[in-house]
Amino acid sequence: MEKRRIEFSLVYRDMFQSSGKFQPRMDQLERIAPVIVKMGCFSRVETNGGAFEQVNLMYGENPNKAVRAFTKPFKEAGIKTHMLDRGLNGIRMFPVPADVRRLMYKVKHAQGTDITRIFCGLNDVRNIIPSIKYALEAGMTPQATLCITNSPIHTAEYYAAIAEQLIEAGAPEICLKDMAGIGQPAMLGQLTRMIKEKHPDVIIQYHGHSGPGLSMASILEVCRNGADIIDTAIEPLSWGKVHPDVISVQSMLKNAGFDVPEINMEAYMEARKLTQEFIDDFLGYFMNPSNKLMSSLLLGCGLPGGMMGSMMADLTGMMGAINNNRVAKGETPLSEDALLVKLFDEVAYVWPRVGYPPLVTPFSQYVKNIALMNLFAESKGNPRYSMMDNSIWGMILGKSGKLPGEVAPEIIALAKEKGFEFTDADPQSYCPDELDRYRKEMQDNGWELGEDDEELFEFAMHEAQYREYKSGSAKKRFLADLQKEKDKALAGGLTLADLSAIKHAKADAIVAPEGGTVMWEIAGGCECIKSIEPYIGKKYNKGDYLCYIENDYGQILEIPAALGGVLVDVIAKQGSHVMKGDVLAYIERTPE
Repeated sequence: MEKRRIEFSLVYRDMFQSSGKFQPRMDQLERIAPVIVKMGCFSRVETNGGAFEQVNLMYGENPNKAVRAFTKPFKEAGIKTHMLDRGLNGIRMFPVPADVRRLMYKVKHAQGTDITRIFCGLNDVRNIIPSIKYALEAGMTPQATLCITNSPIHTAEYYAAIAEQLIEAGAPEICLKDMAGIGQPAMLGQLTRMIKEKHPDVIIQYHGHSGPGLSMASILEVCRNGADIIDTAIEPLSWGKVHPDVISVQSMLKNAGFDVPEINMEAYMEARKLTQEFIDDFLGYFMNPSNKLMSSLLLGCGLPGGMMGSMMADLTGMMGAINNNRVAKGETPLSEDALLVKLFDEVAYVWPRVGYPPLVTPFSQYVKNIALMNLFAESKGNPRYSMMDNSIWGMILGKSGKLPGEVAPEIIALAKEKGFEFTDADPQSYCPDELDRYRKEMQDNGWELGEDDEELFEFAMHEAQYREYKSGSAKKRFLADLQKEKDKALAGGLTLADLSAIKHAKADAIVAPEGGTVMWEIAGGCECIKSIEPYIGKKYNKGDYLCYIENDYGQILEIPAALGGVLVDVIAKQGSHVMKGDVLAYIERTPE
């Protein structure tokens, strides 16, 4: 009997998103891509979508250039690339106008992305089917997605019925997106078989996170029942809250009798080394160590593993306020572990009462926020659901799509008390077309629309982040945040004086030649304008000016950046008065 072939996809984008805040830079992606190709075991690679573009903008770089650079080597090697697509929400957290959604597929196809994985956090087909149409029009392959969770209503029959509608709408592929890894293997196997028996030519790709430890069993079950492609990761960002490692998946499936690709281990080790290098460079400073660990606690609350870091940060931030309220009422303060268990229990309590939304972006955040605010309200003696924002209410009222389950009577009563109305209208109707507005503003600003209108798309999709990227403020804020994280890591048990000494050990002190007022920027005609200090990490060449000093005689002195290098510390603030010989900043020379 001929062995059935199973292909592998590398979810390189999601590996980082499930581990931390940022994605690798374009230059890093260009270095890793040929190595991934050399591994020889991947028929597909996830290169963009999800939060990829947004976080690129947040650290001040152009995501469109990064996408083109990362996809190019895979296209040349015949490896298909795919992206994560949030349906109604495009690649952001809230609804996107239909004209912007349509443009997204044209841009992504032009950038070299082959497949778009379209999901709706509520599994509402109204939010997915238009994107199937738009993707087909643009020449992309739409992979319609089922967001997998485990509840009394999320049965194999429930999902199979949704898959039927998506296939009928033109989707040639189905993804089983097990974003929290809590999908039960038996159910996933049954679902895969139900789809394949009726639609044998439809490609099924399984995406399962490893957080609670069910993913390997799930992979085996879906493969035995007809799955075609399995999403995998590589060290050092496999397992934990991320995805199973391709080596383990290959071994398991090979020994189960499947035909699987071989892995070039030399290239695997090189990719492993490079990925660790990227983490050490800057990405690791924004990664929560807990995301490297599995946790069976995830089975109870159903939250995706990638949320654990943010949830723990939120919990830590609220812990003091909750305990202060408890002490004021004569109650015993809670430890972090005790509060975490209470939070998980509250998520489990809230989830069915808000209609069982699958816990994936953004609805996982909504449910977690309700639970956390409920704990805070309880500590103050206030009732549940007294601190819900408009986004949460939008989900409950039906503005994001139809909830799988029924909303609890007490929440319905609260909505009526507030004068809110429930709706079954198409969610897209609340978000009219806006592309013309964005195009006009870009033209008015003299901004390029970009190759294939990709800059127009980026502005329309991530308006706030794009403005900050264009102004340069995003880069400054990122580098400042990065320096804080580096200082925190460096400090350990050191004093501020010790830390300062370490930072300045290899740097040149730039001192004031005369006393006067420090100005970091000068406008035309030597007019001082409002400005801030330069960002830590800014590079200077020999001959560049660092700043200016207006002396007591009104003269503007140009202060050179010595022999150039990287700015490691700023001592003199904008507008401060310095004396002759005072240190203005420290610059560390870079090797020639």
